[in-house]
Amino acid sequence: MEGYLVDIQHEKLSFFTPAGEVKALNDVSIRMKEGEVLGIVGESGSGKSVTAYSLMGLTADNGKILGGEVNFNGHRMDLMTEKEIRRIRGKEISIIFQDPMTSLNPVYTIGNQIEEAVMVHGDKTRAQAKERAKELLTLVGINEPDKRLRQYPHELSGGMRQRVMIAIALACEPKLLIADEPTTALDVTIQAQILELMNDLKNKLKMGIILITHDLGVVASMCDNIAVMYAGEIVEYGTTDDIFYNPQHEYTKGLLKSIPKFQEKEYSKLVPIEGQPVDLLNPPGGCPFAPRCDSCMKICLERKPGSTEFETVAQDSQNRFINGKHYSRCWLQEKKKFELNEGKEVVR
Repeated sequence: MEGYLVDIQHEKLSFFTPAGEVKALNDVSIRMKEGEVLGIVGESGSGKSVTAYSLMGLTADNGKILGGEVNFNGHRMDLMTEKEIRRIRGKEISIIFQDPMTSLNPVYTIGNQIEEAVMVHGDKTRAQAKERAKELLTLVGINEPDKRLRQYPHELSGGMRQRVMIAIALACEPKLLIADEPTTALDVTIQAQILELMNDLKNKLKMGIILITHDLGVVASMCDNIAVMYAGEIVEYGTTDDIFYNPQHEYTKGLLKSIPKFQEKEYSKLVPIEGQPVDLLNPPGGCPFAPRCDSCMKICLERKPGSTEFETVAQDSQNRFINGKHYSRCWLQEKKKFELNEGKEVVR
């Protein structure tokens, strides 16, 4: 849709395996404007990475979009051929993978790998690409760029390899950067540096960022909006303030309770979410979180809840109104509406 950098509407995606159909995404909708930062959080297997990868046409050969639309910067990604997507991938949209050691080619120097990214989508000569590679390494905070260009991935530290991955992703100044758990393998100090670097580059280049993580703490200071995913569905969506200070879905509340709170005067135990994620080969007919929910009602097991919207007045650091939409898919919210005489049906 016009005005949105990313516009995913009612996407359904499945992987067809020898064991059967794995329903990885079920009616996922996301909208982002230019320059926004969206955090996608949830447990492993919730559909975070699949949602982002479908934007780049990077789903496996057995993955197929069965419904909905996937729009990026005016392109219908779900209708494009692999050849057409290659013209966009790396140029208009780039990705930082979770583990740079397995993403970088061990037999090529850092310089070769950055220069390739520059030359594939442009008309630069090898000499010009080398100069651009040096600029990128300087941009992401790597010292002695001439020396680093001649080195191989195994000669760099984990933090430096991650910075190289960011440099490759930024080679063509994309409109959207997807960061798939970019700080998982790094220590806490380097995590903070990488997140600060991404935030600075976002402001300099005016690009949008999709930050995929299972850690709500990582997205707290960086994201404008957060989508909470569970079992291939967005169960809650809202601004960062909405999610942290006014959570409405029981799964979101469970994630927040599992975050260590160091400011408390007395020590307290973390509250885990009991049970296991659902089997996407045989997803439940009702709310996917119902088997693990302490507030589960009979209807939760039988029927999927609709979306309940809430008011939001969130603003960003420049006091601009953020795309203020806050909704949750939970029968408890339908019950509250009924009790306030706003609902249309009785919840038992």
